[in-house]
Amino acid sequence: MGEIATSDRQITLFYSSKSTRAKQTLAYAKAEGVAIQEIDILKTPLTGTQIAELAGRLNIEIKDLVNQEHPSYKSRFEHHDFSERDWIKMIRHNPEIMKQPIALRGDITILVETPTDIIKI
Repeated sequence: MGEIATSDRQITLFYSSKSTRAKQTLAYAKAEGVAIQEIDILKTPLTGTQIAELAGRLNIEIKDLVNQEHPSYKSRFEHHDFSERDWIKMIRHNPEIMKQPIALRGDITILVETPTDIIKI
């Protein structure tokens, strides 16, 4: 069992409050009457275990959770092959570079590409 608690009755949404897509996703979910537990990654830092668990739930490598096109990433880092531990540190210290929003419900986890994706789970 992982560190992230999930429920079939509500969606847990990991997001950045500065993200337009996240704001649209939240608004859409609320308009549809979906029960949501909101976790703003800028206000509630994720642990390394949670970051690794999210990557695992999405069936991607931790490095693939990083948006390397984000201005914050481009201004601070050069493209390298980092270790998993380094990628986790980068996300923990710069949460804005993490791809999001990520929605969880029960055993289902998705990276939300468009706000309407939220109702797919």
